[in-house]
Amino acid sequence: MESKPIYKQPWLHSAVIDGIFILSPPFIALLLVICFPSRFQVTTTIPVYYWLFLVVFIDVAHVYSTLYRTYFNSRAYKTNTLLIIVPIACYIGGVLLHSYDGMLFWRILAYLAVFHFVRQQYGFMRLYSRQERGSYWFRLIDKLAIYSATVYPLFYWHFGDKRNFSWFVENDILSYSSPSLQALGFMVYLVIIVLYLIKEGIYIINTKIINWPRNILIAGTFFSWYFGIIYFNGDLAFTTLNVISHGVPYMTLIWVFEKKRYKKSKIKESIILKNTFGRYSGVLFFIMLLIFLAYLEEGLWDGMIWKEHGSVFGIFTSLPTIRNEQVLSLLVPLLALPQSTHYVLDGFIWKIKSTSTHMCS
Repeated sequence: MESKPIYKQPWLHSAVIDGIFILSPPFIALLLVICFPSRFQVTTTIPVYYWLFLVVFIDVAHVYSTLYRTYFNSRAYKTNTLLIIVPIACYIGGVLLHSYDGMLFWRILAYLAVFHFVRQQYGFMRLYSRQERGSYWFRLIDKLAIYSATVYPLFYWHFGDKRNFSWFVENDILSYSSPSLQALGFMVYLVIIVLYLIKEGIYIINTKIINWPRNILIAGTFFSWYFGIIYFNGDLAFTTLNVISHGVPYMTLIWVFEKKRYKKSKIKESIILKNTFGRYSGVLFFIMLLIFLAYLEEGLWDGMIWKEHGSVFGIFTSLPTIRNEQVLSLLVPLLALPQSTHYVLDGFIWKIKSTSTHMCS
């Protein structure tokens, strides 16, 4: 009698790496918020050194990790014209938007970020579903589940109670209180959750297989987005759940895929890639380079525009404060260019040829 092949979970690297750095961050962040309610659930301000760690060393740093899949990769840089077109288009578009209306610039950038965050979760779900051969309806329910996990909290942000936080600047996310729309959205949200649970039960019964990474990813997405945006209504809780759940998995994904590519590549690589993937201390180099670039960018923001965190950006305090609107219309889109380029490019650079699936974050 022929034995049935052992099912291998669709880890991107391994159970340990995926579990710690991709799947667990939403749960760790939620546990942190729950265990320290007086610090996270009530506080409306973010302590400066916690802000530095969370926003600069994770959120901004993850933006620069995209360099490893784009501009640090000589082959991609030479063959993909988008790497030249996108930043130029983003800067020109940003200058035009900011010249017309500074608030409109921040609002468009915020919605680009929202789209990027939503699509990352869908992309991870597709990667963890790459071995499944379920029906069209099963795949559709998976898609509805991962999108409802992110879109409904955003829907609530738009039509529910006023939120005490923003994405970039105050009121960058539009809001209009509508209890009837909010109630309708919640009903759809619950129906999709029930559909997913029923579908997954049928799938497990039929295949005798539990896809652990996919289920943990979807559960983590539901928890982090619901508690971060809806259940808790504070900037510290939102930032903690939002940044940790997004930034850490993204940087891990970059490391995992680019290290595999580096090992297989026969082309002479740049010194940055050699120091990152060709040495035992490469992880430390990877982290420190991203932190340096993120700190440099935020220092320029704080030194010339915000003037809010001089205690951690001391070397930038001597920079002149820019007040002229015409200069700001040129400078702000330039400083925001790493983010806008990251949000746009990320929809194109995750073509996983070996799996017939796309990682579009």
